[in-house]
Amino acid sequence: MITRFAAQEPTGTRVQELEGLVRTAVFRPANALVGHLLQAAADRIDAAYQAQPGQVRKGREPLRVQCLFGSFQLQRDYYYHEGKQQGHYPADAALGLEGSSTPALARIVCLEGADETSYQKAQCHLAETGGIAVSARQIQRLVQRVGQGAQVWQQREVRPEQCAPCDAPVLYVSADGTGAPMRKEELVGRCGKQADGSAKTRQVYLGCVFTQHRVDEEGHPVRDWDSTTYVSSLDAIDQFGPMLRREAVRRGMGTAGKVVLLIDGAEGLEKMGQRCFKDAVQIVDFYHAMDHAGQVLQALLGNKEHPDYRLRQRHWAKRLLKDGVQKLIAHTRQEAVALGRWPAVEAALGYFVGNVPRMQYGTFRKRGYFIGSGVIEAGCKTVIGARCKQSGMFWSVPGAEKILALRCIHSSRRSDAFWKHRLNQHAARNDALVLTA
Repeated sequence: MITRFAAQEPTGTRVQELEGLVRTAVFRPANALVGHLLQAAADRIDAAYQAQPGQVRKGREPLRVQCLFGSFQLQRDYYYHEGKQQGHYPADAALGLEGSSTPALARIVCLEGADETSYQKAQCHLAETGGIAVSARQIQRLVQRVGQGAQVWQQREVRPEQCAPCDAPVLYVSADGTGAPMRKEELVGRCGKQADGSAKTRQVYLGCVFTQHRVDEEGHPVRDWDSTTYVSSLDAIDQFGPMLRREAVRRGMGTAGKVVLLIDGAEGLEKMGQRCFKDAVQIVDFYHAMDHAGQVLQALLGNKEHPDYRLRQRHWAKRLLKDGVQKLIAHTRQEAVALGRWPAVEAALGYFVGNVPRMQYGTFRKRGYFIGSGVIEAGCKTVIGARCKQSGMFWSVPGAEKILALRCIHSSRRSDAFWKHRLNQHAARNDALVLTA
């Protein structure tokens, strides 16, 4: 290979071919070395393993294991429990194998499978960047296998030692929902926004927690770099709320200077806030408030094309930013009565009437708080939309939950913690001391 390259005229194409050949050449002994080391480790594990009551050794069985450098055959002991009708491979558990994949391969495959817009793209990306030959179907199976554990880990209870002390003056909790396209069988009996009342999507809730230590020279709040963590759920808001609270507690809600709940004015989110964050400062997202201000003005003026619509919209923004929501409500009611448009205007005003304490934007800005939910809005697009709302996609509930759990863990920079937990879980199946992953 080296001689042939040296004898030819060097070109970019030949350099590309050379590097691909070198990678293949390096991978072969690396694969053989990994296979040799894991076989020796499996032999030691099997020799030391003490069968659990009811387990009977059935002999050695081969497994074709895939790693970052290729594949190799691994021989390991197999035990069977007749009463439980359950088999067990001690070496597989101790080595942290995910089916037939090594932990390193499983981790990178799950990262690509959850990060790329499709499993097919993940397959191509792995082959191009790492020389890893894994089919789209294999990637999907591995993501679903590991994603189930990721979903459980995301919903885990909080132990005192897991609560990080938080010295931030302000800790924010934010949440929102977005629709993800689902298969027909997942939508049976569900009401939606289609003309016939049917649904094409199911609500996915996304929550985030982040901190703020300072404001800029103009007094605007500055989010702490890399402080945002996420949780997701397709469960009802009653289940999602406690899950988001656990995440806030894990992030140090108990020691933060102030806790701010930043959400839109939806009734379900409001009730969640009252139940799970009753002591927090609650703020309705300013941009949702302005969207509803537009609805009030449409009801009052007749439509968006009215010549005063834009001017009145700017007036609402200025008044809201000066704690003027109650005066806006009173003035609009008087005008609606005079114009004979009371019922429609009053219905649109309901959003503001029910949220007056949570719309004191002038006060909130003076305290240096965020009043816009841009962080969670961006999260809905990047964490959920970028993977689950691509053209032609239709998800099952379990499929969406698992891949979103992996995306939340990765976006929260918690991959190391999750994989250590998972490897320890595998090792614990041998009823031995949990191995350090």
